[in-house]
Amino acid sequence: MKYYLIVGEASGDLHASNLMKAIKECDKAAQFRFFGGDLMSAVGGERVKHYRELAYMGFIPVLLHLRTILTNMERCKKDIVAWNPDVLILVDYPGFNLSVAEYIHKNTDIPVYYYISPKIWAWKEYRIKNIKRDVDELFSILPFEVDFFAAHNYKINYIGNPCVDAVDAFLKGDVEERSDFLASASLPDKPIVALLAGSRKQEIESNLPLMLQAMEDYPEYQAVIAGAPGIDSDFYAPYIGAGANIIYGATYRLLKHSCAALVTSGTATLETALFRVPQVVCYATPMARLYSWLKRHFLKVKFVSLVNLIAGREVVRELVAADMCIDNVKSELGKILPETKERAAMLKEYDRMIDILGAAGASERAAAIMVRMLKEGKGR
Repeated sequence: MKYYLIVGEASGDLHASNLMKAIKECDKAAQFRFFGGDLMSAVGGERVKHYRELAYMGFIPVLLHLRTILTNMERCKKDIVAWNPDVLILVDYPGFNLSVAEYIHKNTDIPVYYYISPKIWAWKEYRIKNIKRDVDELFSILPFEVDFFAAHNYKINYIGNPCVDAVDAFLKGDVEERSDFLASASLPDKPIVALLAGSRKQEIESNLPLMLQAMEDYPEYQAVIAGAPGIDSDFYAPYIGAGANIIYGATYRLLKHSCAALVTSGTATLETALFRVPQVVCYATPMARLYSWLKRHFLKVKFVSLVNLIAGREVVRELVAADMCIDNVKSELGKILPETKERAAMLKEYDRMIDILGAAGASERAAAIMVRMLKEGKGR
């Protein structure tokens, strides 16, 4: 069968690539065409556009690149129709993907599956109407989403979380000793605090300088930046030095050998927890006071990090918008370094959250359901 996939960022590329591998196990004749990244390309099929050409975040960047975004969207819609796949699989990235879903629903009989559902429970809840109208099957990776969509009379498939799969597979296959990691990355023999400042330039520019300033109070630790996929090394040049180093393409290796982390909100917060690395969630934004006001009045959830949302309580400290300042980062980081009671409590809560997520195998479960439904003619 023919599968068309669309992702808009690095985490989507990772999870879609694992889903593609699992689909190939269920459907030996699977053909893929996609808007995606290097990991998906490594699995096979034909890439139409790289996700880097889609990934614009924030009102101003989107406005400045609106013509490019609309051009890519139109090309994507026409390409799907021309290729005529057996199914369209959308991966997160709702601003782009829900528009594509609407077009495909109106103009074709191609079934639309959504893998990693849009986070409409946080805001833009009105999008449930679009999902119910345009999406034939939704595959959720967050357990609390089942009740949310059920309240809207929309049944979804909870298949576990692919981050569990990715981390589990890495840990089972990794035998690298700490000394070998330090040597390969040319790092000194000091405890590491990992800095995961986001996957987009706007996020990195807003968060990384504050993270690095906070680390100045802890000279006995070394700050190591996880270079984001698709971001040139020249972009990071101003941030390197003065006790900070950077590694590329090795975030999981870095987390395995870190004692703590400063993490920009997103999938990385969950991955950090799965490695059982205590963390502080850091998310600086332009116009921080306005964002804080909007968060209080418009966001439907108490938390921004996946760790806290899944746990249903504050497990990791979230420094967002107006709360994201040097003094707060320094203070919260100090609380989770080795030998602190806060650190021990966080690790205990990590274990509880991991139990809630369930066992590895999300990609395989999703692929099995998708292939079975398509063979049975379910969908449109």
